[in-house]
Amino acid sequence: MTDETLKTTPLNAAHRALGARMVGFSGYDMPVQYEGVLAEHRWTREHAGLFDVSHMGQCKITGEDAVAQFERFVPGDYAVLKAGRQKYSLLLNAEGGIMDDLMAGRPDHDGLYVVVNAGNKDADFAFLGANLQGDARLTVLADRALIAIQGPEAAEVMAAHEPVLAEFGFMDCARLVLFGVDCFVSRSGYTGEDGYEISVPAADAERIWNEILKDARVKPIGLGARDSLRLEAGLPLHGHDIDATTSPVEGALTFALSKSRKERADFNGADRILKELAEGPSRVRVGLSVKEGAPAREGAEIADMDGNVIGNVTSGGPSPTLGRNIAMGYVPPKFSDLGTELKVLVRGKPAAAEVVATPFVATRYYRKPKAA
Repeated sequence: MTDETLKTTPLNAAHRALGARMVGFSGYDMPVQYEGVLAEHRWTREHAGLFDVSHMGQCKITGEDAVAQFERFVPGDYAVLKAGRQKYSLLLNAEGGIMDDLMAGRPDHDGLYVVVNAGNKDADFAFLGANLQGDARLTVLADRALIAIQGPEAAEVMAAHEPVLAEFGFMDCARLVLFGVDCFVSRSGYTGEDGYEISVPAADAERIWNEILKDARVKPIGLGARDSLRLEAGLPLHGHDIDATTSPVEGALTFALSKSRKERADFNGADRILKELAEGPSRVRVGLSVKEGAPAREGAEIADMDGNVIGNVTSGGPSPTLGRNIAMGYVPPKFSDLGTELKVLVRGKPAAAEVVATPFVATRYYRKPKAA
């Protein structure tokens, strides 16, 4: 894609004014780094990083039938989701493959607010628009931007703008007036750190971005550090670690399958998914610690100790926090036990690797203390 054909977010001029290095990503002209991936990664881990994620797709699904219709294509129980809460789920095709992963919640009493991945949003919206029935109505929120602030100081930064945000717990969400405009806010993110995602009117995005950056605890962070942070958190990237051929069982995402929905088996691909839960899948996503050599990146082969190729790496790179190389990939279940010794083939050279638990770096989501 040439620069002339790339789409831009409402914050494009702000990124360029900050000297960002821009790249094409999911059809958008996006900042990959400002001062450097390593420095930005560490700043987010220690302070607060500000991310432009306006390329993501935002929509509302409304109407009396909204939840019931949405549940036809996701395996989560949204009928019991309370107002002010959101949860992660998977948009499934008829074969039980993951068309996309998403966040959907109830920031207000007007149906569901849904955020999907940038590279899939046009297909997702077309699919939902064609398949929602009854009075369920899809409204694409094309006039909004999305900003994420992540890191251990994110909550203090945002509480200075709106004190009620300090009271949010992980996966709480609300529709409220913030920075003088109508916003959807959730305490969530894609880095493994505490933080918030804030949907704002596109026309106000640059003003709000600059206002948040006035705080010395906040720096702008590009896609490079966003990727290394989500890898350390063991979070899959759609189109790489999961795709339309991957089931939730293969993708090690069974936490997204609600017990009630499994019992009812009333979602796309339920037959395949329930069979894999009972009998086991043919492959499963695992975390790998790469003990030597260069980073094992997407496409590198995974072999057993006899040199037989058994799978592929889907994401990998250096971990700035751990000081070693890590990766995720797919292997047959018999090679998935923690501590299993394997090899990764990097540029044709075998390097020692070990199956380890994910997240590689402990997540720091904020969960409210339980009442006594």
